[in-house]
Amino acid sequence: MPDLSGIVKAYDIRGVVGEQLDAALVRDFGAAFALLIKPEAPAVVIGHDMRDSSPGLAAAFADGVTSQGLDVVSIGLASTDQLYFASGSLNLPGAMFTASHNPAKYNGIKMCRAGASPVGQDTGLAEIRDTVEQGVPEFEGQRGTTSERDVLADYAAYLRNLVDLSGSRPLKIVVDAGNGMGGHTVPTVFDGLPIEVVPMYFELDGSFPNHEANPLDPANIVDLQAKVREVGADAGVAFDGDADRCFIVDERGEPVSPSAITALVAVRELAKDPGGTIIHNLITSKGVPEIVAEHGGKPVRTRVGHSFIKAEMARTGAIFGGEHSAHYYFRDFWRADTGMLAALHVLAALGEQNGPLSELTSAYSRYAASGEINSTVDDQVAKMMAVKDSFGTRSGVELDELDGLTVQLPGGAWFNLRPSNTEPLLRLNVEAANAEAVQGLVDEVLAIIRS
Repeated sequence: MPDLSGIVKAYDIRGVVGEQLDAALVRDFGAAFALLIKPEAPAVVIGHDMRDSSPGLAAAFADGVTSQGLDVVSIGLASTDQLYFASGSLNLPGAMFTASHNPAKYNGIKMCRAGASPVGQDTGLAEIRDTVEQGVPEFEGQRGTTSERDVLADYAAYLRNLVDLSGSRPLKIVVDAGNGMGGHTVPTVFDGLPIEVVPMYFELDGSFPNHEANPLDPANIVDLQAKVREVGADAGVAFDGDADRCFIVDERGEPVSPSAITALVAVRELAKDPGGTIIHNLITSKGVPEIVAEHGGKPVRTRVGHSFIKAEMARTGAIFGGEHSAHYYFRDFWRADTGMLAALHVLAALGEQNGPLSELTSAYSRYAASGEINSTVDDQVAKMMAVKDSFGTRSGVELDELDGLTVQLPGGAWFNLRPSNTEPLLRLNVEAANAEAVQGLVDEVLAIIRS
């Protein structure tokens, strides 16, 4: 009986190819997924990224699915949100082969039910793991068939229909695809729009020869920042490896916080759907719920993680959701995350007026923030308690434990401290009125954590 605890994560399956993942195991995952969704659907749609191992693993998964009597619709090379589009538009369960921004030796599987509904630990992933560990039962009936379908043009047309750029002034945009799937989707999505794209690293290469495809790490957007300044672009956009997240820099090459992007897109969505609900996780800036409320929307705060966001969107009928990690979720995209749609919203907002992006986004950036600061600790619980004990006795301090520990201080400053689920880390995020106040609070909390 294989032990899959190291590779079956909270939201997906991920591991080192050849050590933790191979074709035989992935075939079993495909068969187990087919067993899970067989009562709901006749077929599974499968896509994969540009990693060397992805086509073979996708084929093994497809073999597992068809061995259980279900059909497979293969869309080939795809971004993760392109796979979500296929799942939503075809109303079929899906599987995407990608390890997102992880190094080349990794790969993984993101699965969803029909309509791009997520499959996580509590919504089928634990059941799939158990089936594989116990041995997938053989199916005695007729095998399913495999067909191919190209959905890229339909995906692009669907996104362009959601965001009207026809009235935009001409824009020059640098796009850093990081050798990932943005290089596959951007040319088709942007074709015919009043946007000149200056491409960087569009060559599909799963070895990531230029930099890691993780734009949240400041080291990975240095090239983009320099190119924006060099060519005098109006903005820069960086995608992660599977292109479901986007990160924005302004005309100066300065990063725009995902919280500001969340607020900007929320305001645009509220203009279409007044009074709508907007989801934000508890690490986004408190400016987000303030701006949402000011524009007549209803802000709802959630835990960190796409399964929580999507579940809350379904429960509340929310029109949009955003996370500090640059994941953006849209009701009109089956509540799934799509960095491309968020990028189109930003460019539409920029092109509808004549000012620079830095001026446009300044209205959505109200506070200073630390970004995520990680500390390796021996005992997460003890360190969390030490911080709670230190701050909990102070006058005017409010504590909540929706996700980790959030401490709200008099005067508006706050911080959140969360344990990692997979590593011996504590993750600290701080927000305050200015950079000096942020640094003071960071120093105070880290002194407790790292003592």
